[in-house]
Amino acid sequence: MIRELMHPAVHGNRQQSLAEAQVPPGGETLRHRHLASEELYHFTAGAGEMELDGVWFDVAAGDTVAIPPGSDHRLRNTGATTLTLLCCCAPPYRHEDTELR
Repeated sequence: MIRELMHPAVHGNRQQSLAEAQVPPGGETLRHRHLASEELYHFTAGAGEMELDGVWFDVAAGDTVAIPPGSDHRLRNTGATTLTLLCCCAPPYRHEDTELR
């Protein structure tokens, strides 16, 4: 589940967007990339694994990961509780900038 918190098309800010994402226990996001946007993931609850350009590593509440434009990435919740994170994109998120891999 993704909940948009701030986006230029709705809130009037200009240079970035902010959303909250949740991945349920056992859930996984689709591998994707953003061609123009740099993205930051800041994990606020739970634990799991993240793939960034083919490399998997553990993530947990308190961790922050920078995702350069064009980098393939996805998440897997390996914990017993919901994996929750803030996603910041600059320039702001656009569906047209996202490619499923």
